[in-house]
Amino acid sequence: MASQVFSGSRMILGGYAAIGVGAVAMLGLHVATGLDPVHTVISEYAFEPDGWLLPVSLTSFAVGATAFGTALARRGADRRAALLVGVWGLCMLLIGAFPTDEPGVPLSMSGGIHRYAAFVAFLTMPVAGLILARRYAGSPYARSVRLLSLASLGVLVLVVLPYVVRMAGFDLANDDIPAGVTQRLVVVFEVAVLVMLGLVLATGYGRRHDRRPLPAAVRVRRPRGDRRRVAGPAGSARRAGTAPDRRRSDRPGGVRVCRRVPARSRLRPDPRRPQRGVHRRFPDLGDGHGRVPA
Repeated sequence: MASQVFSGSRMILGGYAAIGVGAVAMLGLHVATGLDPVHTVISEYAFEPDGWLLPVSLTSFAVGATAFGTALARRGADRRAALLVGVWGLCMLLIGAFPTDEPGVPLSMSGGIHRYAAFVAFLTMPVAGLILARRYAGSPYARSVRLLSLASLGVLVLVVLPYVVRMAGFDLANDDIPAGVTQRLVVVFEVAVLVMLGLVLATGYGRRHDRRPLPAAVRVRRPRGDRRRVAGPAGSARRAGTAPDRRRSDRPGGVRVCRRVPARSRLRPDPRRPQRGVHRRFPDLGDGHGRVPA
C-alpha cells in the first residue's frame, strides 16, 4: 500500500512538472513572436520562426494529462473521468502534430484533424471536471473545479459561434471578432481544471471517502439500557441484564426496536409483596420494618 501511494505521488509530481514546462513554453511562444493576442489564434503561431514551441507546449500538457489520468484510473471508481482526461491528452498530441492551415487556404486534412481535435479537447476536460467535482463534493477543491469547468464550457460557446456563422454563409474574419481572447480563455480554464484535478489527487481525498454511508432505513438506533437497580450479594447494586425485543414493522425493510423488558433477578424479592425480615438477609435493603424500596 505504501509503495502504491509513493508511486502515485511521484506520478502527480511528474504531471505537475510537465504542465509547468508546457506553460513556460506557451508563455515563451507569445513573448518571442509578438503577435496580436486579441485577434490571432494560438494555432497560427506555428508559422512563426519560434513556432516549434507550440508542439512542445502541447506535448507537455499531454504528458501531464496522461499522468493524472493514470492516477485516476488506478482508483477504479474514477475510470470515466480518467478516460476523458486521457482523451484530452491525446487531442493535445494531435493538435501539435497536425498544424492548422494558413489563413485564406482551403481546409486540408491536417487542418481538419487539428480543428476537430481541438473541439473534442475543449469539450472533454470540462466534462471530466464536472464528474469529479460531483463525486468529491466534500473536497475543498470541488467548488473551484466546478466553477472552472462551467466557465470553460461558457467560453467554448463563444469559440464555436464564429464557425457556426461561417457555415451559415456569412463572411466573418478573425479580425472582426476577438477570436484570440476567447480561445486563450478556454485554454487557460482547461489547464486550470487539470491543475485542480491534480490537487484533488494529491490530497488523496477520494480514497478516504469512497465508502458511502448506510441508508437511514438500515441504521437502527440502539435504545438505552434499563437503569433499574437490583440487589446483589452483600448489598451491592448492579444493572439488570436485559434483551431487546425486536420485531419487524409493517413497513418493508424496517426494523422497530421495542421497549426493553428487564429480566427479573432471582435474588430480588417482589416489591409488591413486602416480606418481613428481608433486611436481615440483605442488610442494605429496607428500612427495618420489612418494606423494600422499589
